[in-house]
Amino acid sequence: QINILMVYSIQSFFNSSRSNQTLFSALNEDKVVLFLHLLGIDTNGHAHRPNSREYKENIKKVDEGVKEIASMIENFYGNDGKTAFILTSDHGMTDWGSHGAGHPSETLTPLIVWGAGVNYPQKVTSQFFEDNFLKDWNYVKMGMLLFAQADIAPLMASLIGVPFPLNSVGTLPLEYLNNSAHFKAESIFTNAVQILEQFKVKMSQKKETTLSFLFTPFKPLSESEQMNFLKKTRLYIQQQKYDEAVSLCKTLINLALEGLSYYHTYDRLFLGLSIAMGFVGWTSYVILVIIKTHTNLTKTVQTNNKESTVLFYVFAMVGMIIALFLLIQTCPWTYYVYCLLPVPVWYAVVREIPVIQDLATNLLSLHIAQSIRFLLACTLGIEILVFSFFYRSTLTIGLLVFAGWPVITQLWAQAKATALIWTLLCALLAIFPLMPVVGREPNIALVIATGLLTLLISCFSLASLSKSENKYRNNEDLKVHFYQMLSIALSTYVVSSTHDSLKNKQGLPVLNQIISWITLVSSSVLPLLSSTFLFQRLFSILLSLMSTYLLLSTGYESLFPLVLAGLMFVWINMEQEALQHYGLSRKPKLASFNFAYATDITQFRHLHLDDVRRSFFFVFFIVTAFFGTGNIASVNSFDPASVYCFLTVFSPFMMGGLLVLKVVIPFVLVSCAFEAIQVTTQLSSKSLFLLVLVISDIMALHFFFLVKDYGSWLDIGTSISHYVLVMSLTIFMMLMNGLAQLLTTKRLELPRRTKHHST
Repeated sequence: QINILMVYSIQSFFNSSRSNQTLFSALNEDKVVLFLHLLGIDTNGHAHRPNSREYKENIKKVDEGVKEIASMIENFYGNDGKTAFILTSDHGMTDWGSHGAGHPSETLTPLIVWGAGVNYPQKVTSQFFEDNFLKDWNYVKMGMLLFAQADIAPLMASLIGVPFPLNSVGTLPLEYLNNSAHFKAESIFTNAVQILEQFKVKMSQKKETTLSFLFTPFKPLSESEQMNFLKKTRLYIQQQKYDEAVSLCKTLINLALEGLSYYHTYDRLFLGLSIAMGFVGWTSYVILVIIKTHTNLTKTVQTNNKESTVLFYVFAMVGMIIALFLLIQTCPWTYYVYCLLPVPVWYAVVREIPVIQDLATNLLSLHIAQSIRFLLACTLGIEILVFSFFYRSTLTIGLLVFAGWPVITQLWAQAKATALIWTLLCALLAIFPLMPVVGREPNIALVIATGLLTLLISCFSLASLSKSENKYRNNEDLKVHFYQMLSIALSTYVVSSTHDSLKNKQGLPVLNQIISWITLVSSSVLPLLSSTFLFQRLFSILLSLMSTYLLLSTGYESLFPLVLAGLMFVWINMEQEALQHYGLSRKPKLASFNFAYATDITQFRHLHLDDVRRSFFFVFFIVTAFFGTGNIASVNSFDPASVYCFLTVFSPFMMGGLLVLKVVIPFVLVSCAFEAIQVTTQLSSKSLFLLVLVISDIMALHFFFLVKDYGSWLDIGTSISHYVLVMSLTIFMMLMNGLAQLLTTKRLELPRRTKHHST
């Protein structure tokens, strides 16, 4: 259908030009470019995957359509032989229907050119490819060449006879041109001059904005070298040594491109050091604030006003010198932000010298070995977090270390049963980062099994809570629980039914779609109708989120939030044991703890060293939620099949929204659990987020120096995403904390029926 519509639209376009003189004149001008975007193949690949029958049939239809359109264009221009055709693609696709990474199946695209001014294909008996992926193409007996996508722009310009695009960085692929050696040499020479001009403009811009004694030119392409290249090339062309001229031009192009990159990143070291100083200063200041206001490690020190004034003028002078330096060099306003921001930050740090001295005195009184062990543990923990962004298996190592935490801290002897369950669940959760990325191997049977397991756990929970002291206070609580169990059962049915229907090519049943959307909406309301007792409310949140998560699952990831939630429940208990172990608090009765009264807590305790570990656990579990079943920093990790219970029509924004919801669900579980830990351990949310801020800032500094501007989409995009994710971590966790407070403390009361007794 897409093929027929495409051909019909183009036919109508040409037919309408016969009655539209303006359009007809425009089409019959010289150097006309017609652009066709054949989107159907991309949409089909995402929906059905490249190895499917539907995709192969679509390829065949589009191929026939291209042939028909090419014939149509030739006929319109009277078969004058003056039209050139270029067929290419912006990206490839993996076997599971995604793209955006660096695999050859995603980065290698066709470049097929035919028509006016285009060389004929060269027959070969064998071909050599450095890339193993291309060895499968040896059966093609036509010569295949590798070019960059940027090379298409100069190729089009050459074919229609217009100047090369001003900012193009492509190299003209001469092998495609059917022309004389002299024309090719002149063309590549023009291409080299065009790129060299970009280099010269960039160099002059940088030279004008840099003090002469600080300017370091790109030595391989000095002015004398440029003249030498140009004179030699012109001489070779005059002497008809075209091969030598082409070779020299390609060398010049490569050097000019290197020079462009050199001047583009000229200030990178300077700006990088400024940003790093800002990071270090800010992190130092936050640590000092934590120590000063949330611990009892330092005494209150009176500030000397005279010293403070002198200090202020010193830093003000430093700021003015930096601003003057930037002004002389006519730097952009962003440079002022990067370079001046560290000044007030370090001023705030230096003002706290009495606190630093007091802290140093206290630290020296501690055992050196103990301090070194603590610093090493902190460093190792943060490095594990950083590595987990690149290697998911690092999370497995971290979780296995967590499994041994009760043994290391002697908590094992205090609560054997709880410690054993903690160890088992840590080991079970550690399996997920070792599994393949979600979506590559769908397993609907496992999703259904997860739904049934959730129902079974719900039944046991209901029976257990009914027998406990804090059983449901009224029938409304029971009804909510049963509604949630029904929602789980319906979600399990919809997943199974939808999979079978799509497998039989019957589409998404309307009833299933309605149930899915109702479940999605109700999952945000039902927890607010349940009891606010700690475990009852948390379990209600789990059931509601699981009903939605099941609908968005295609395989083993459906088990992930269930195991994660189990570990979170045990973590709440373990933290109570840890508090008692360190003598910070008596052990409260968690079963009777009510979230509704948690906001009444006004007396928060000072931070203890163990609270750093507690905050680290929180950050680690958040990162585990990020990368436990995939890599949310890359769109390549997602499978469109995850949203088929809600819609099957390709809608990027709707699909993206549903996938974001799927990603957020594990975060909500971790945040709700930590909200429970925070209120039951009387831990100030402000001190908590300051600790998290320190951890995220140290990680952000790592990722700042790992940002790339070269490589595949995945390499560049992932490096930037990692930096942005960590920078946003504190804000994101504040939002999650607000959502967790809403889900745990608020309760909606349904209007009750009033009974009328007849007399």
